[in-house]
Amino acid sequence: MLPRTTEQLHPQAEGLDTQPLTTIARALADSQRQAADSPLAALTEISNGARAMARSLGGTGNLYYVAAGSSGLMAAADAMELGGTFGIDEARIHILMAGGLPQSARMPGATEDDTEGLTEGLALLTPDDTVIVVSASGTTPFTLEAARIARKAGAAVVGIANNPGCPLLELSDHPILLATAPELVSGSTRMGAGTAQKIALNMLSTLMAVELGHVHDGMMVNFRAENAKLRTRAEAVAMRITGATQAQARTALEMSRGAVKPAILLCAGATDMAQATELLSASSDRLRPALEQLKKPTA
Repeated sequence: MLPRTTEQLHPQAEGLDTQPLTTIARALADSQRQAADSPLAALTEISNGARAMARSLGGTGNLYYVAAGSSGLMAAADAMELGGTFGIDEARIHILMAGGLPQSARMPGATEDDTEGLTEGLALLTPDDTVIVVSASGTTPFTLEAARIARKAGAAVVGIANNPGCPLLELSDHPILLATAPELVSGSTRMGAGTAQKIALNMLSTLMAVELGHVHDGMMVNFRAENAKLRTRAEAVAMRITGATQAQARTALEMSRGAVKPAILLCAGATDMAQATELLSASSDRLRPALEQLKKPTA
């Protein structure tokens, strides 16, 4: 394996603590900006990983997010947003973080070497599932064991790491290398590496949602309007896509109990919820072909 860049010293590190805070702040901002560019070199791998995730959720499979430490926080944040953003059933999203999700500001470090509990946590894995495993170093025992278990079960493995040639990427079906520079504060991978991981994870889940038909013209259309903010957003989406009035959009959302896709179809001319549901079922829950089918003249 190549030397771990995440543990090397940054060229600007020498004398860093003697610099004015504004100078350090600029260096920190620059390092974050540079890290944000790293997913651009992995667009094909990220797209392929997103397709694997979409295949799982488009069928009977589940998604598993597995990581430790700061990477675990990045992974958990993405996983926990999938329900509210794209309407993914929370029962199909599983988060396995070394030591469990923190309940306080203390995050123990020794747990990333502890693989106990993984066998139980991944016991129900099937070839229909996708496991997203994240580790800055690409050598964390917790994540490597998860990848091995996933491969043995036949599940797709999407591996995200910041060091080239690391074991995690070698174990992955969809290896995503985020080649970030050494951290300005050496080894503090919550910084540049974490920024790159968050971007890649957000890209994966958003591309997955596009593949599943949950995004229409850059708008989220698979959420449920459960509060005032989301009702306002849902009304605006329905109005923008169909040209309906606010009153029509509001009535449609009441009929659909807040489900946005059927409400849009109601605004577009579906006679009732039964027809809206049938159109979505026939189009594999994709709004655009359902709208096109609705526009076709009936025989």
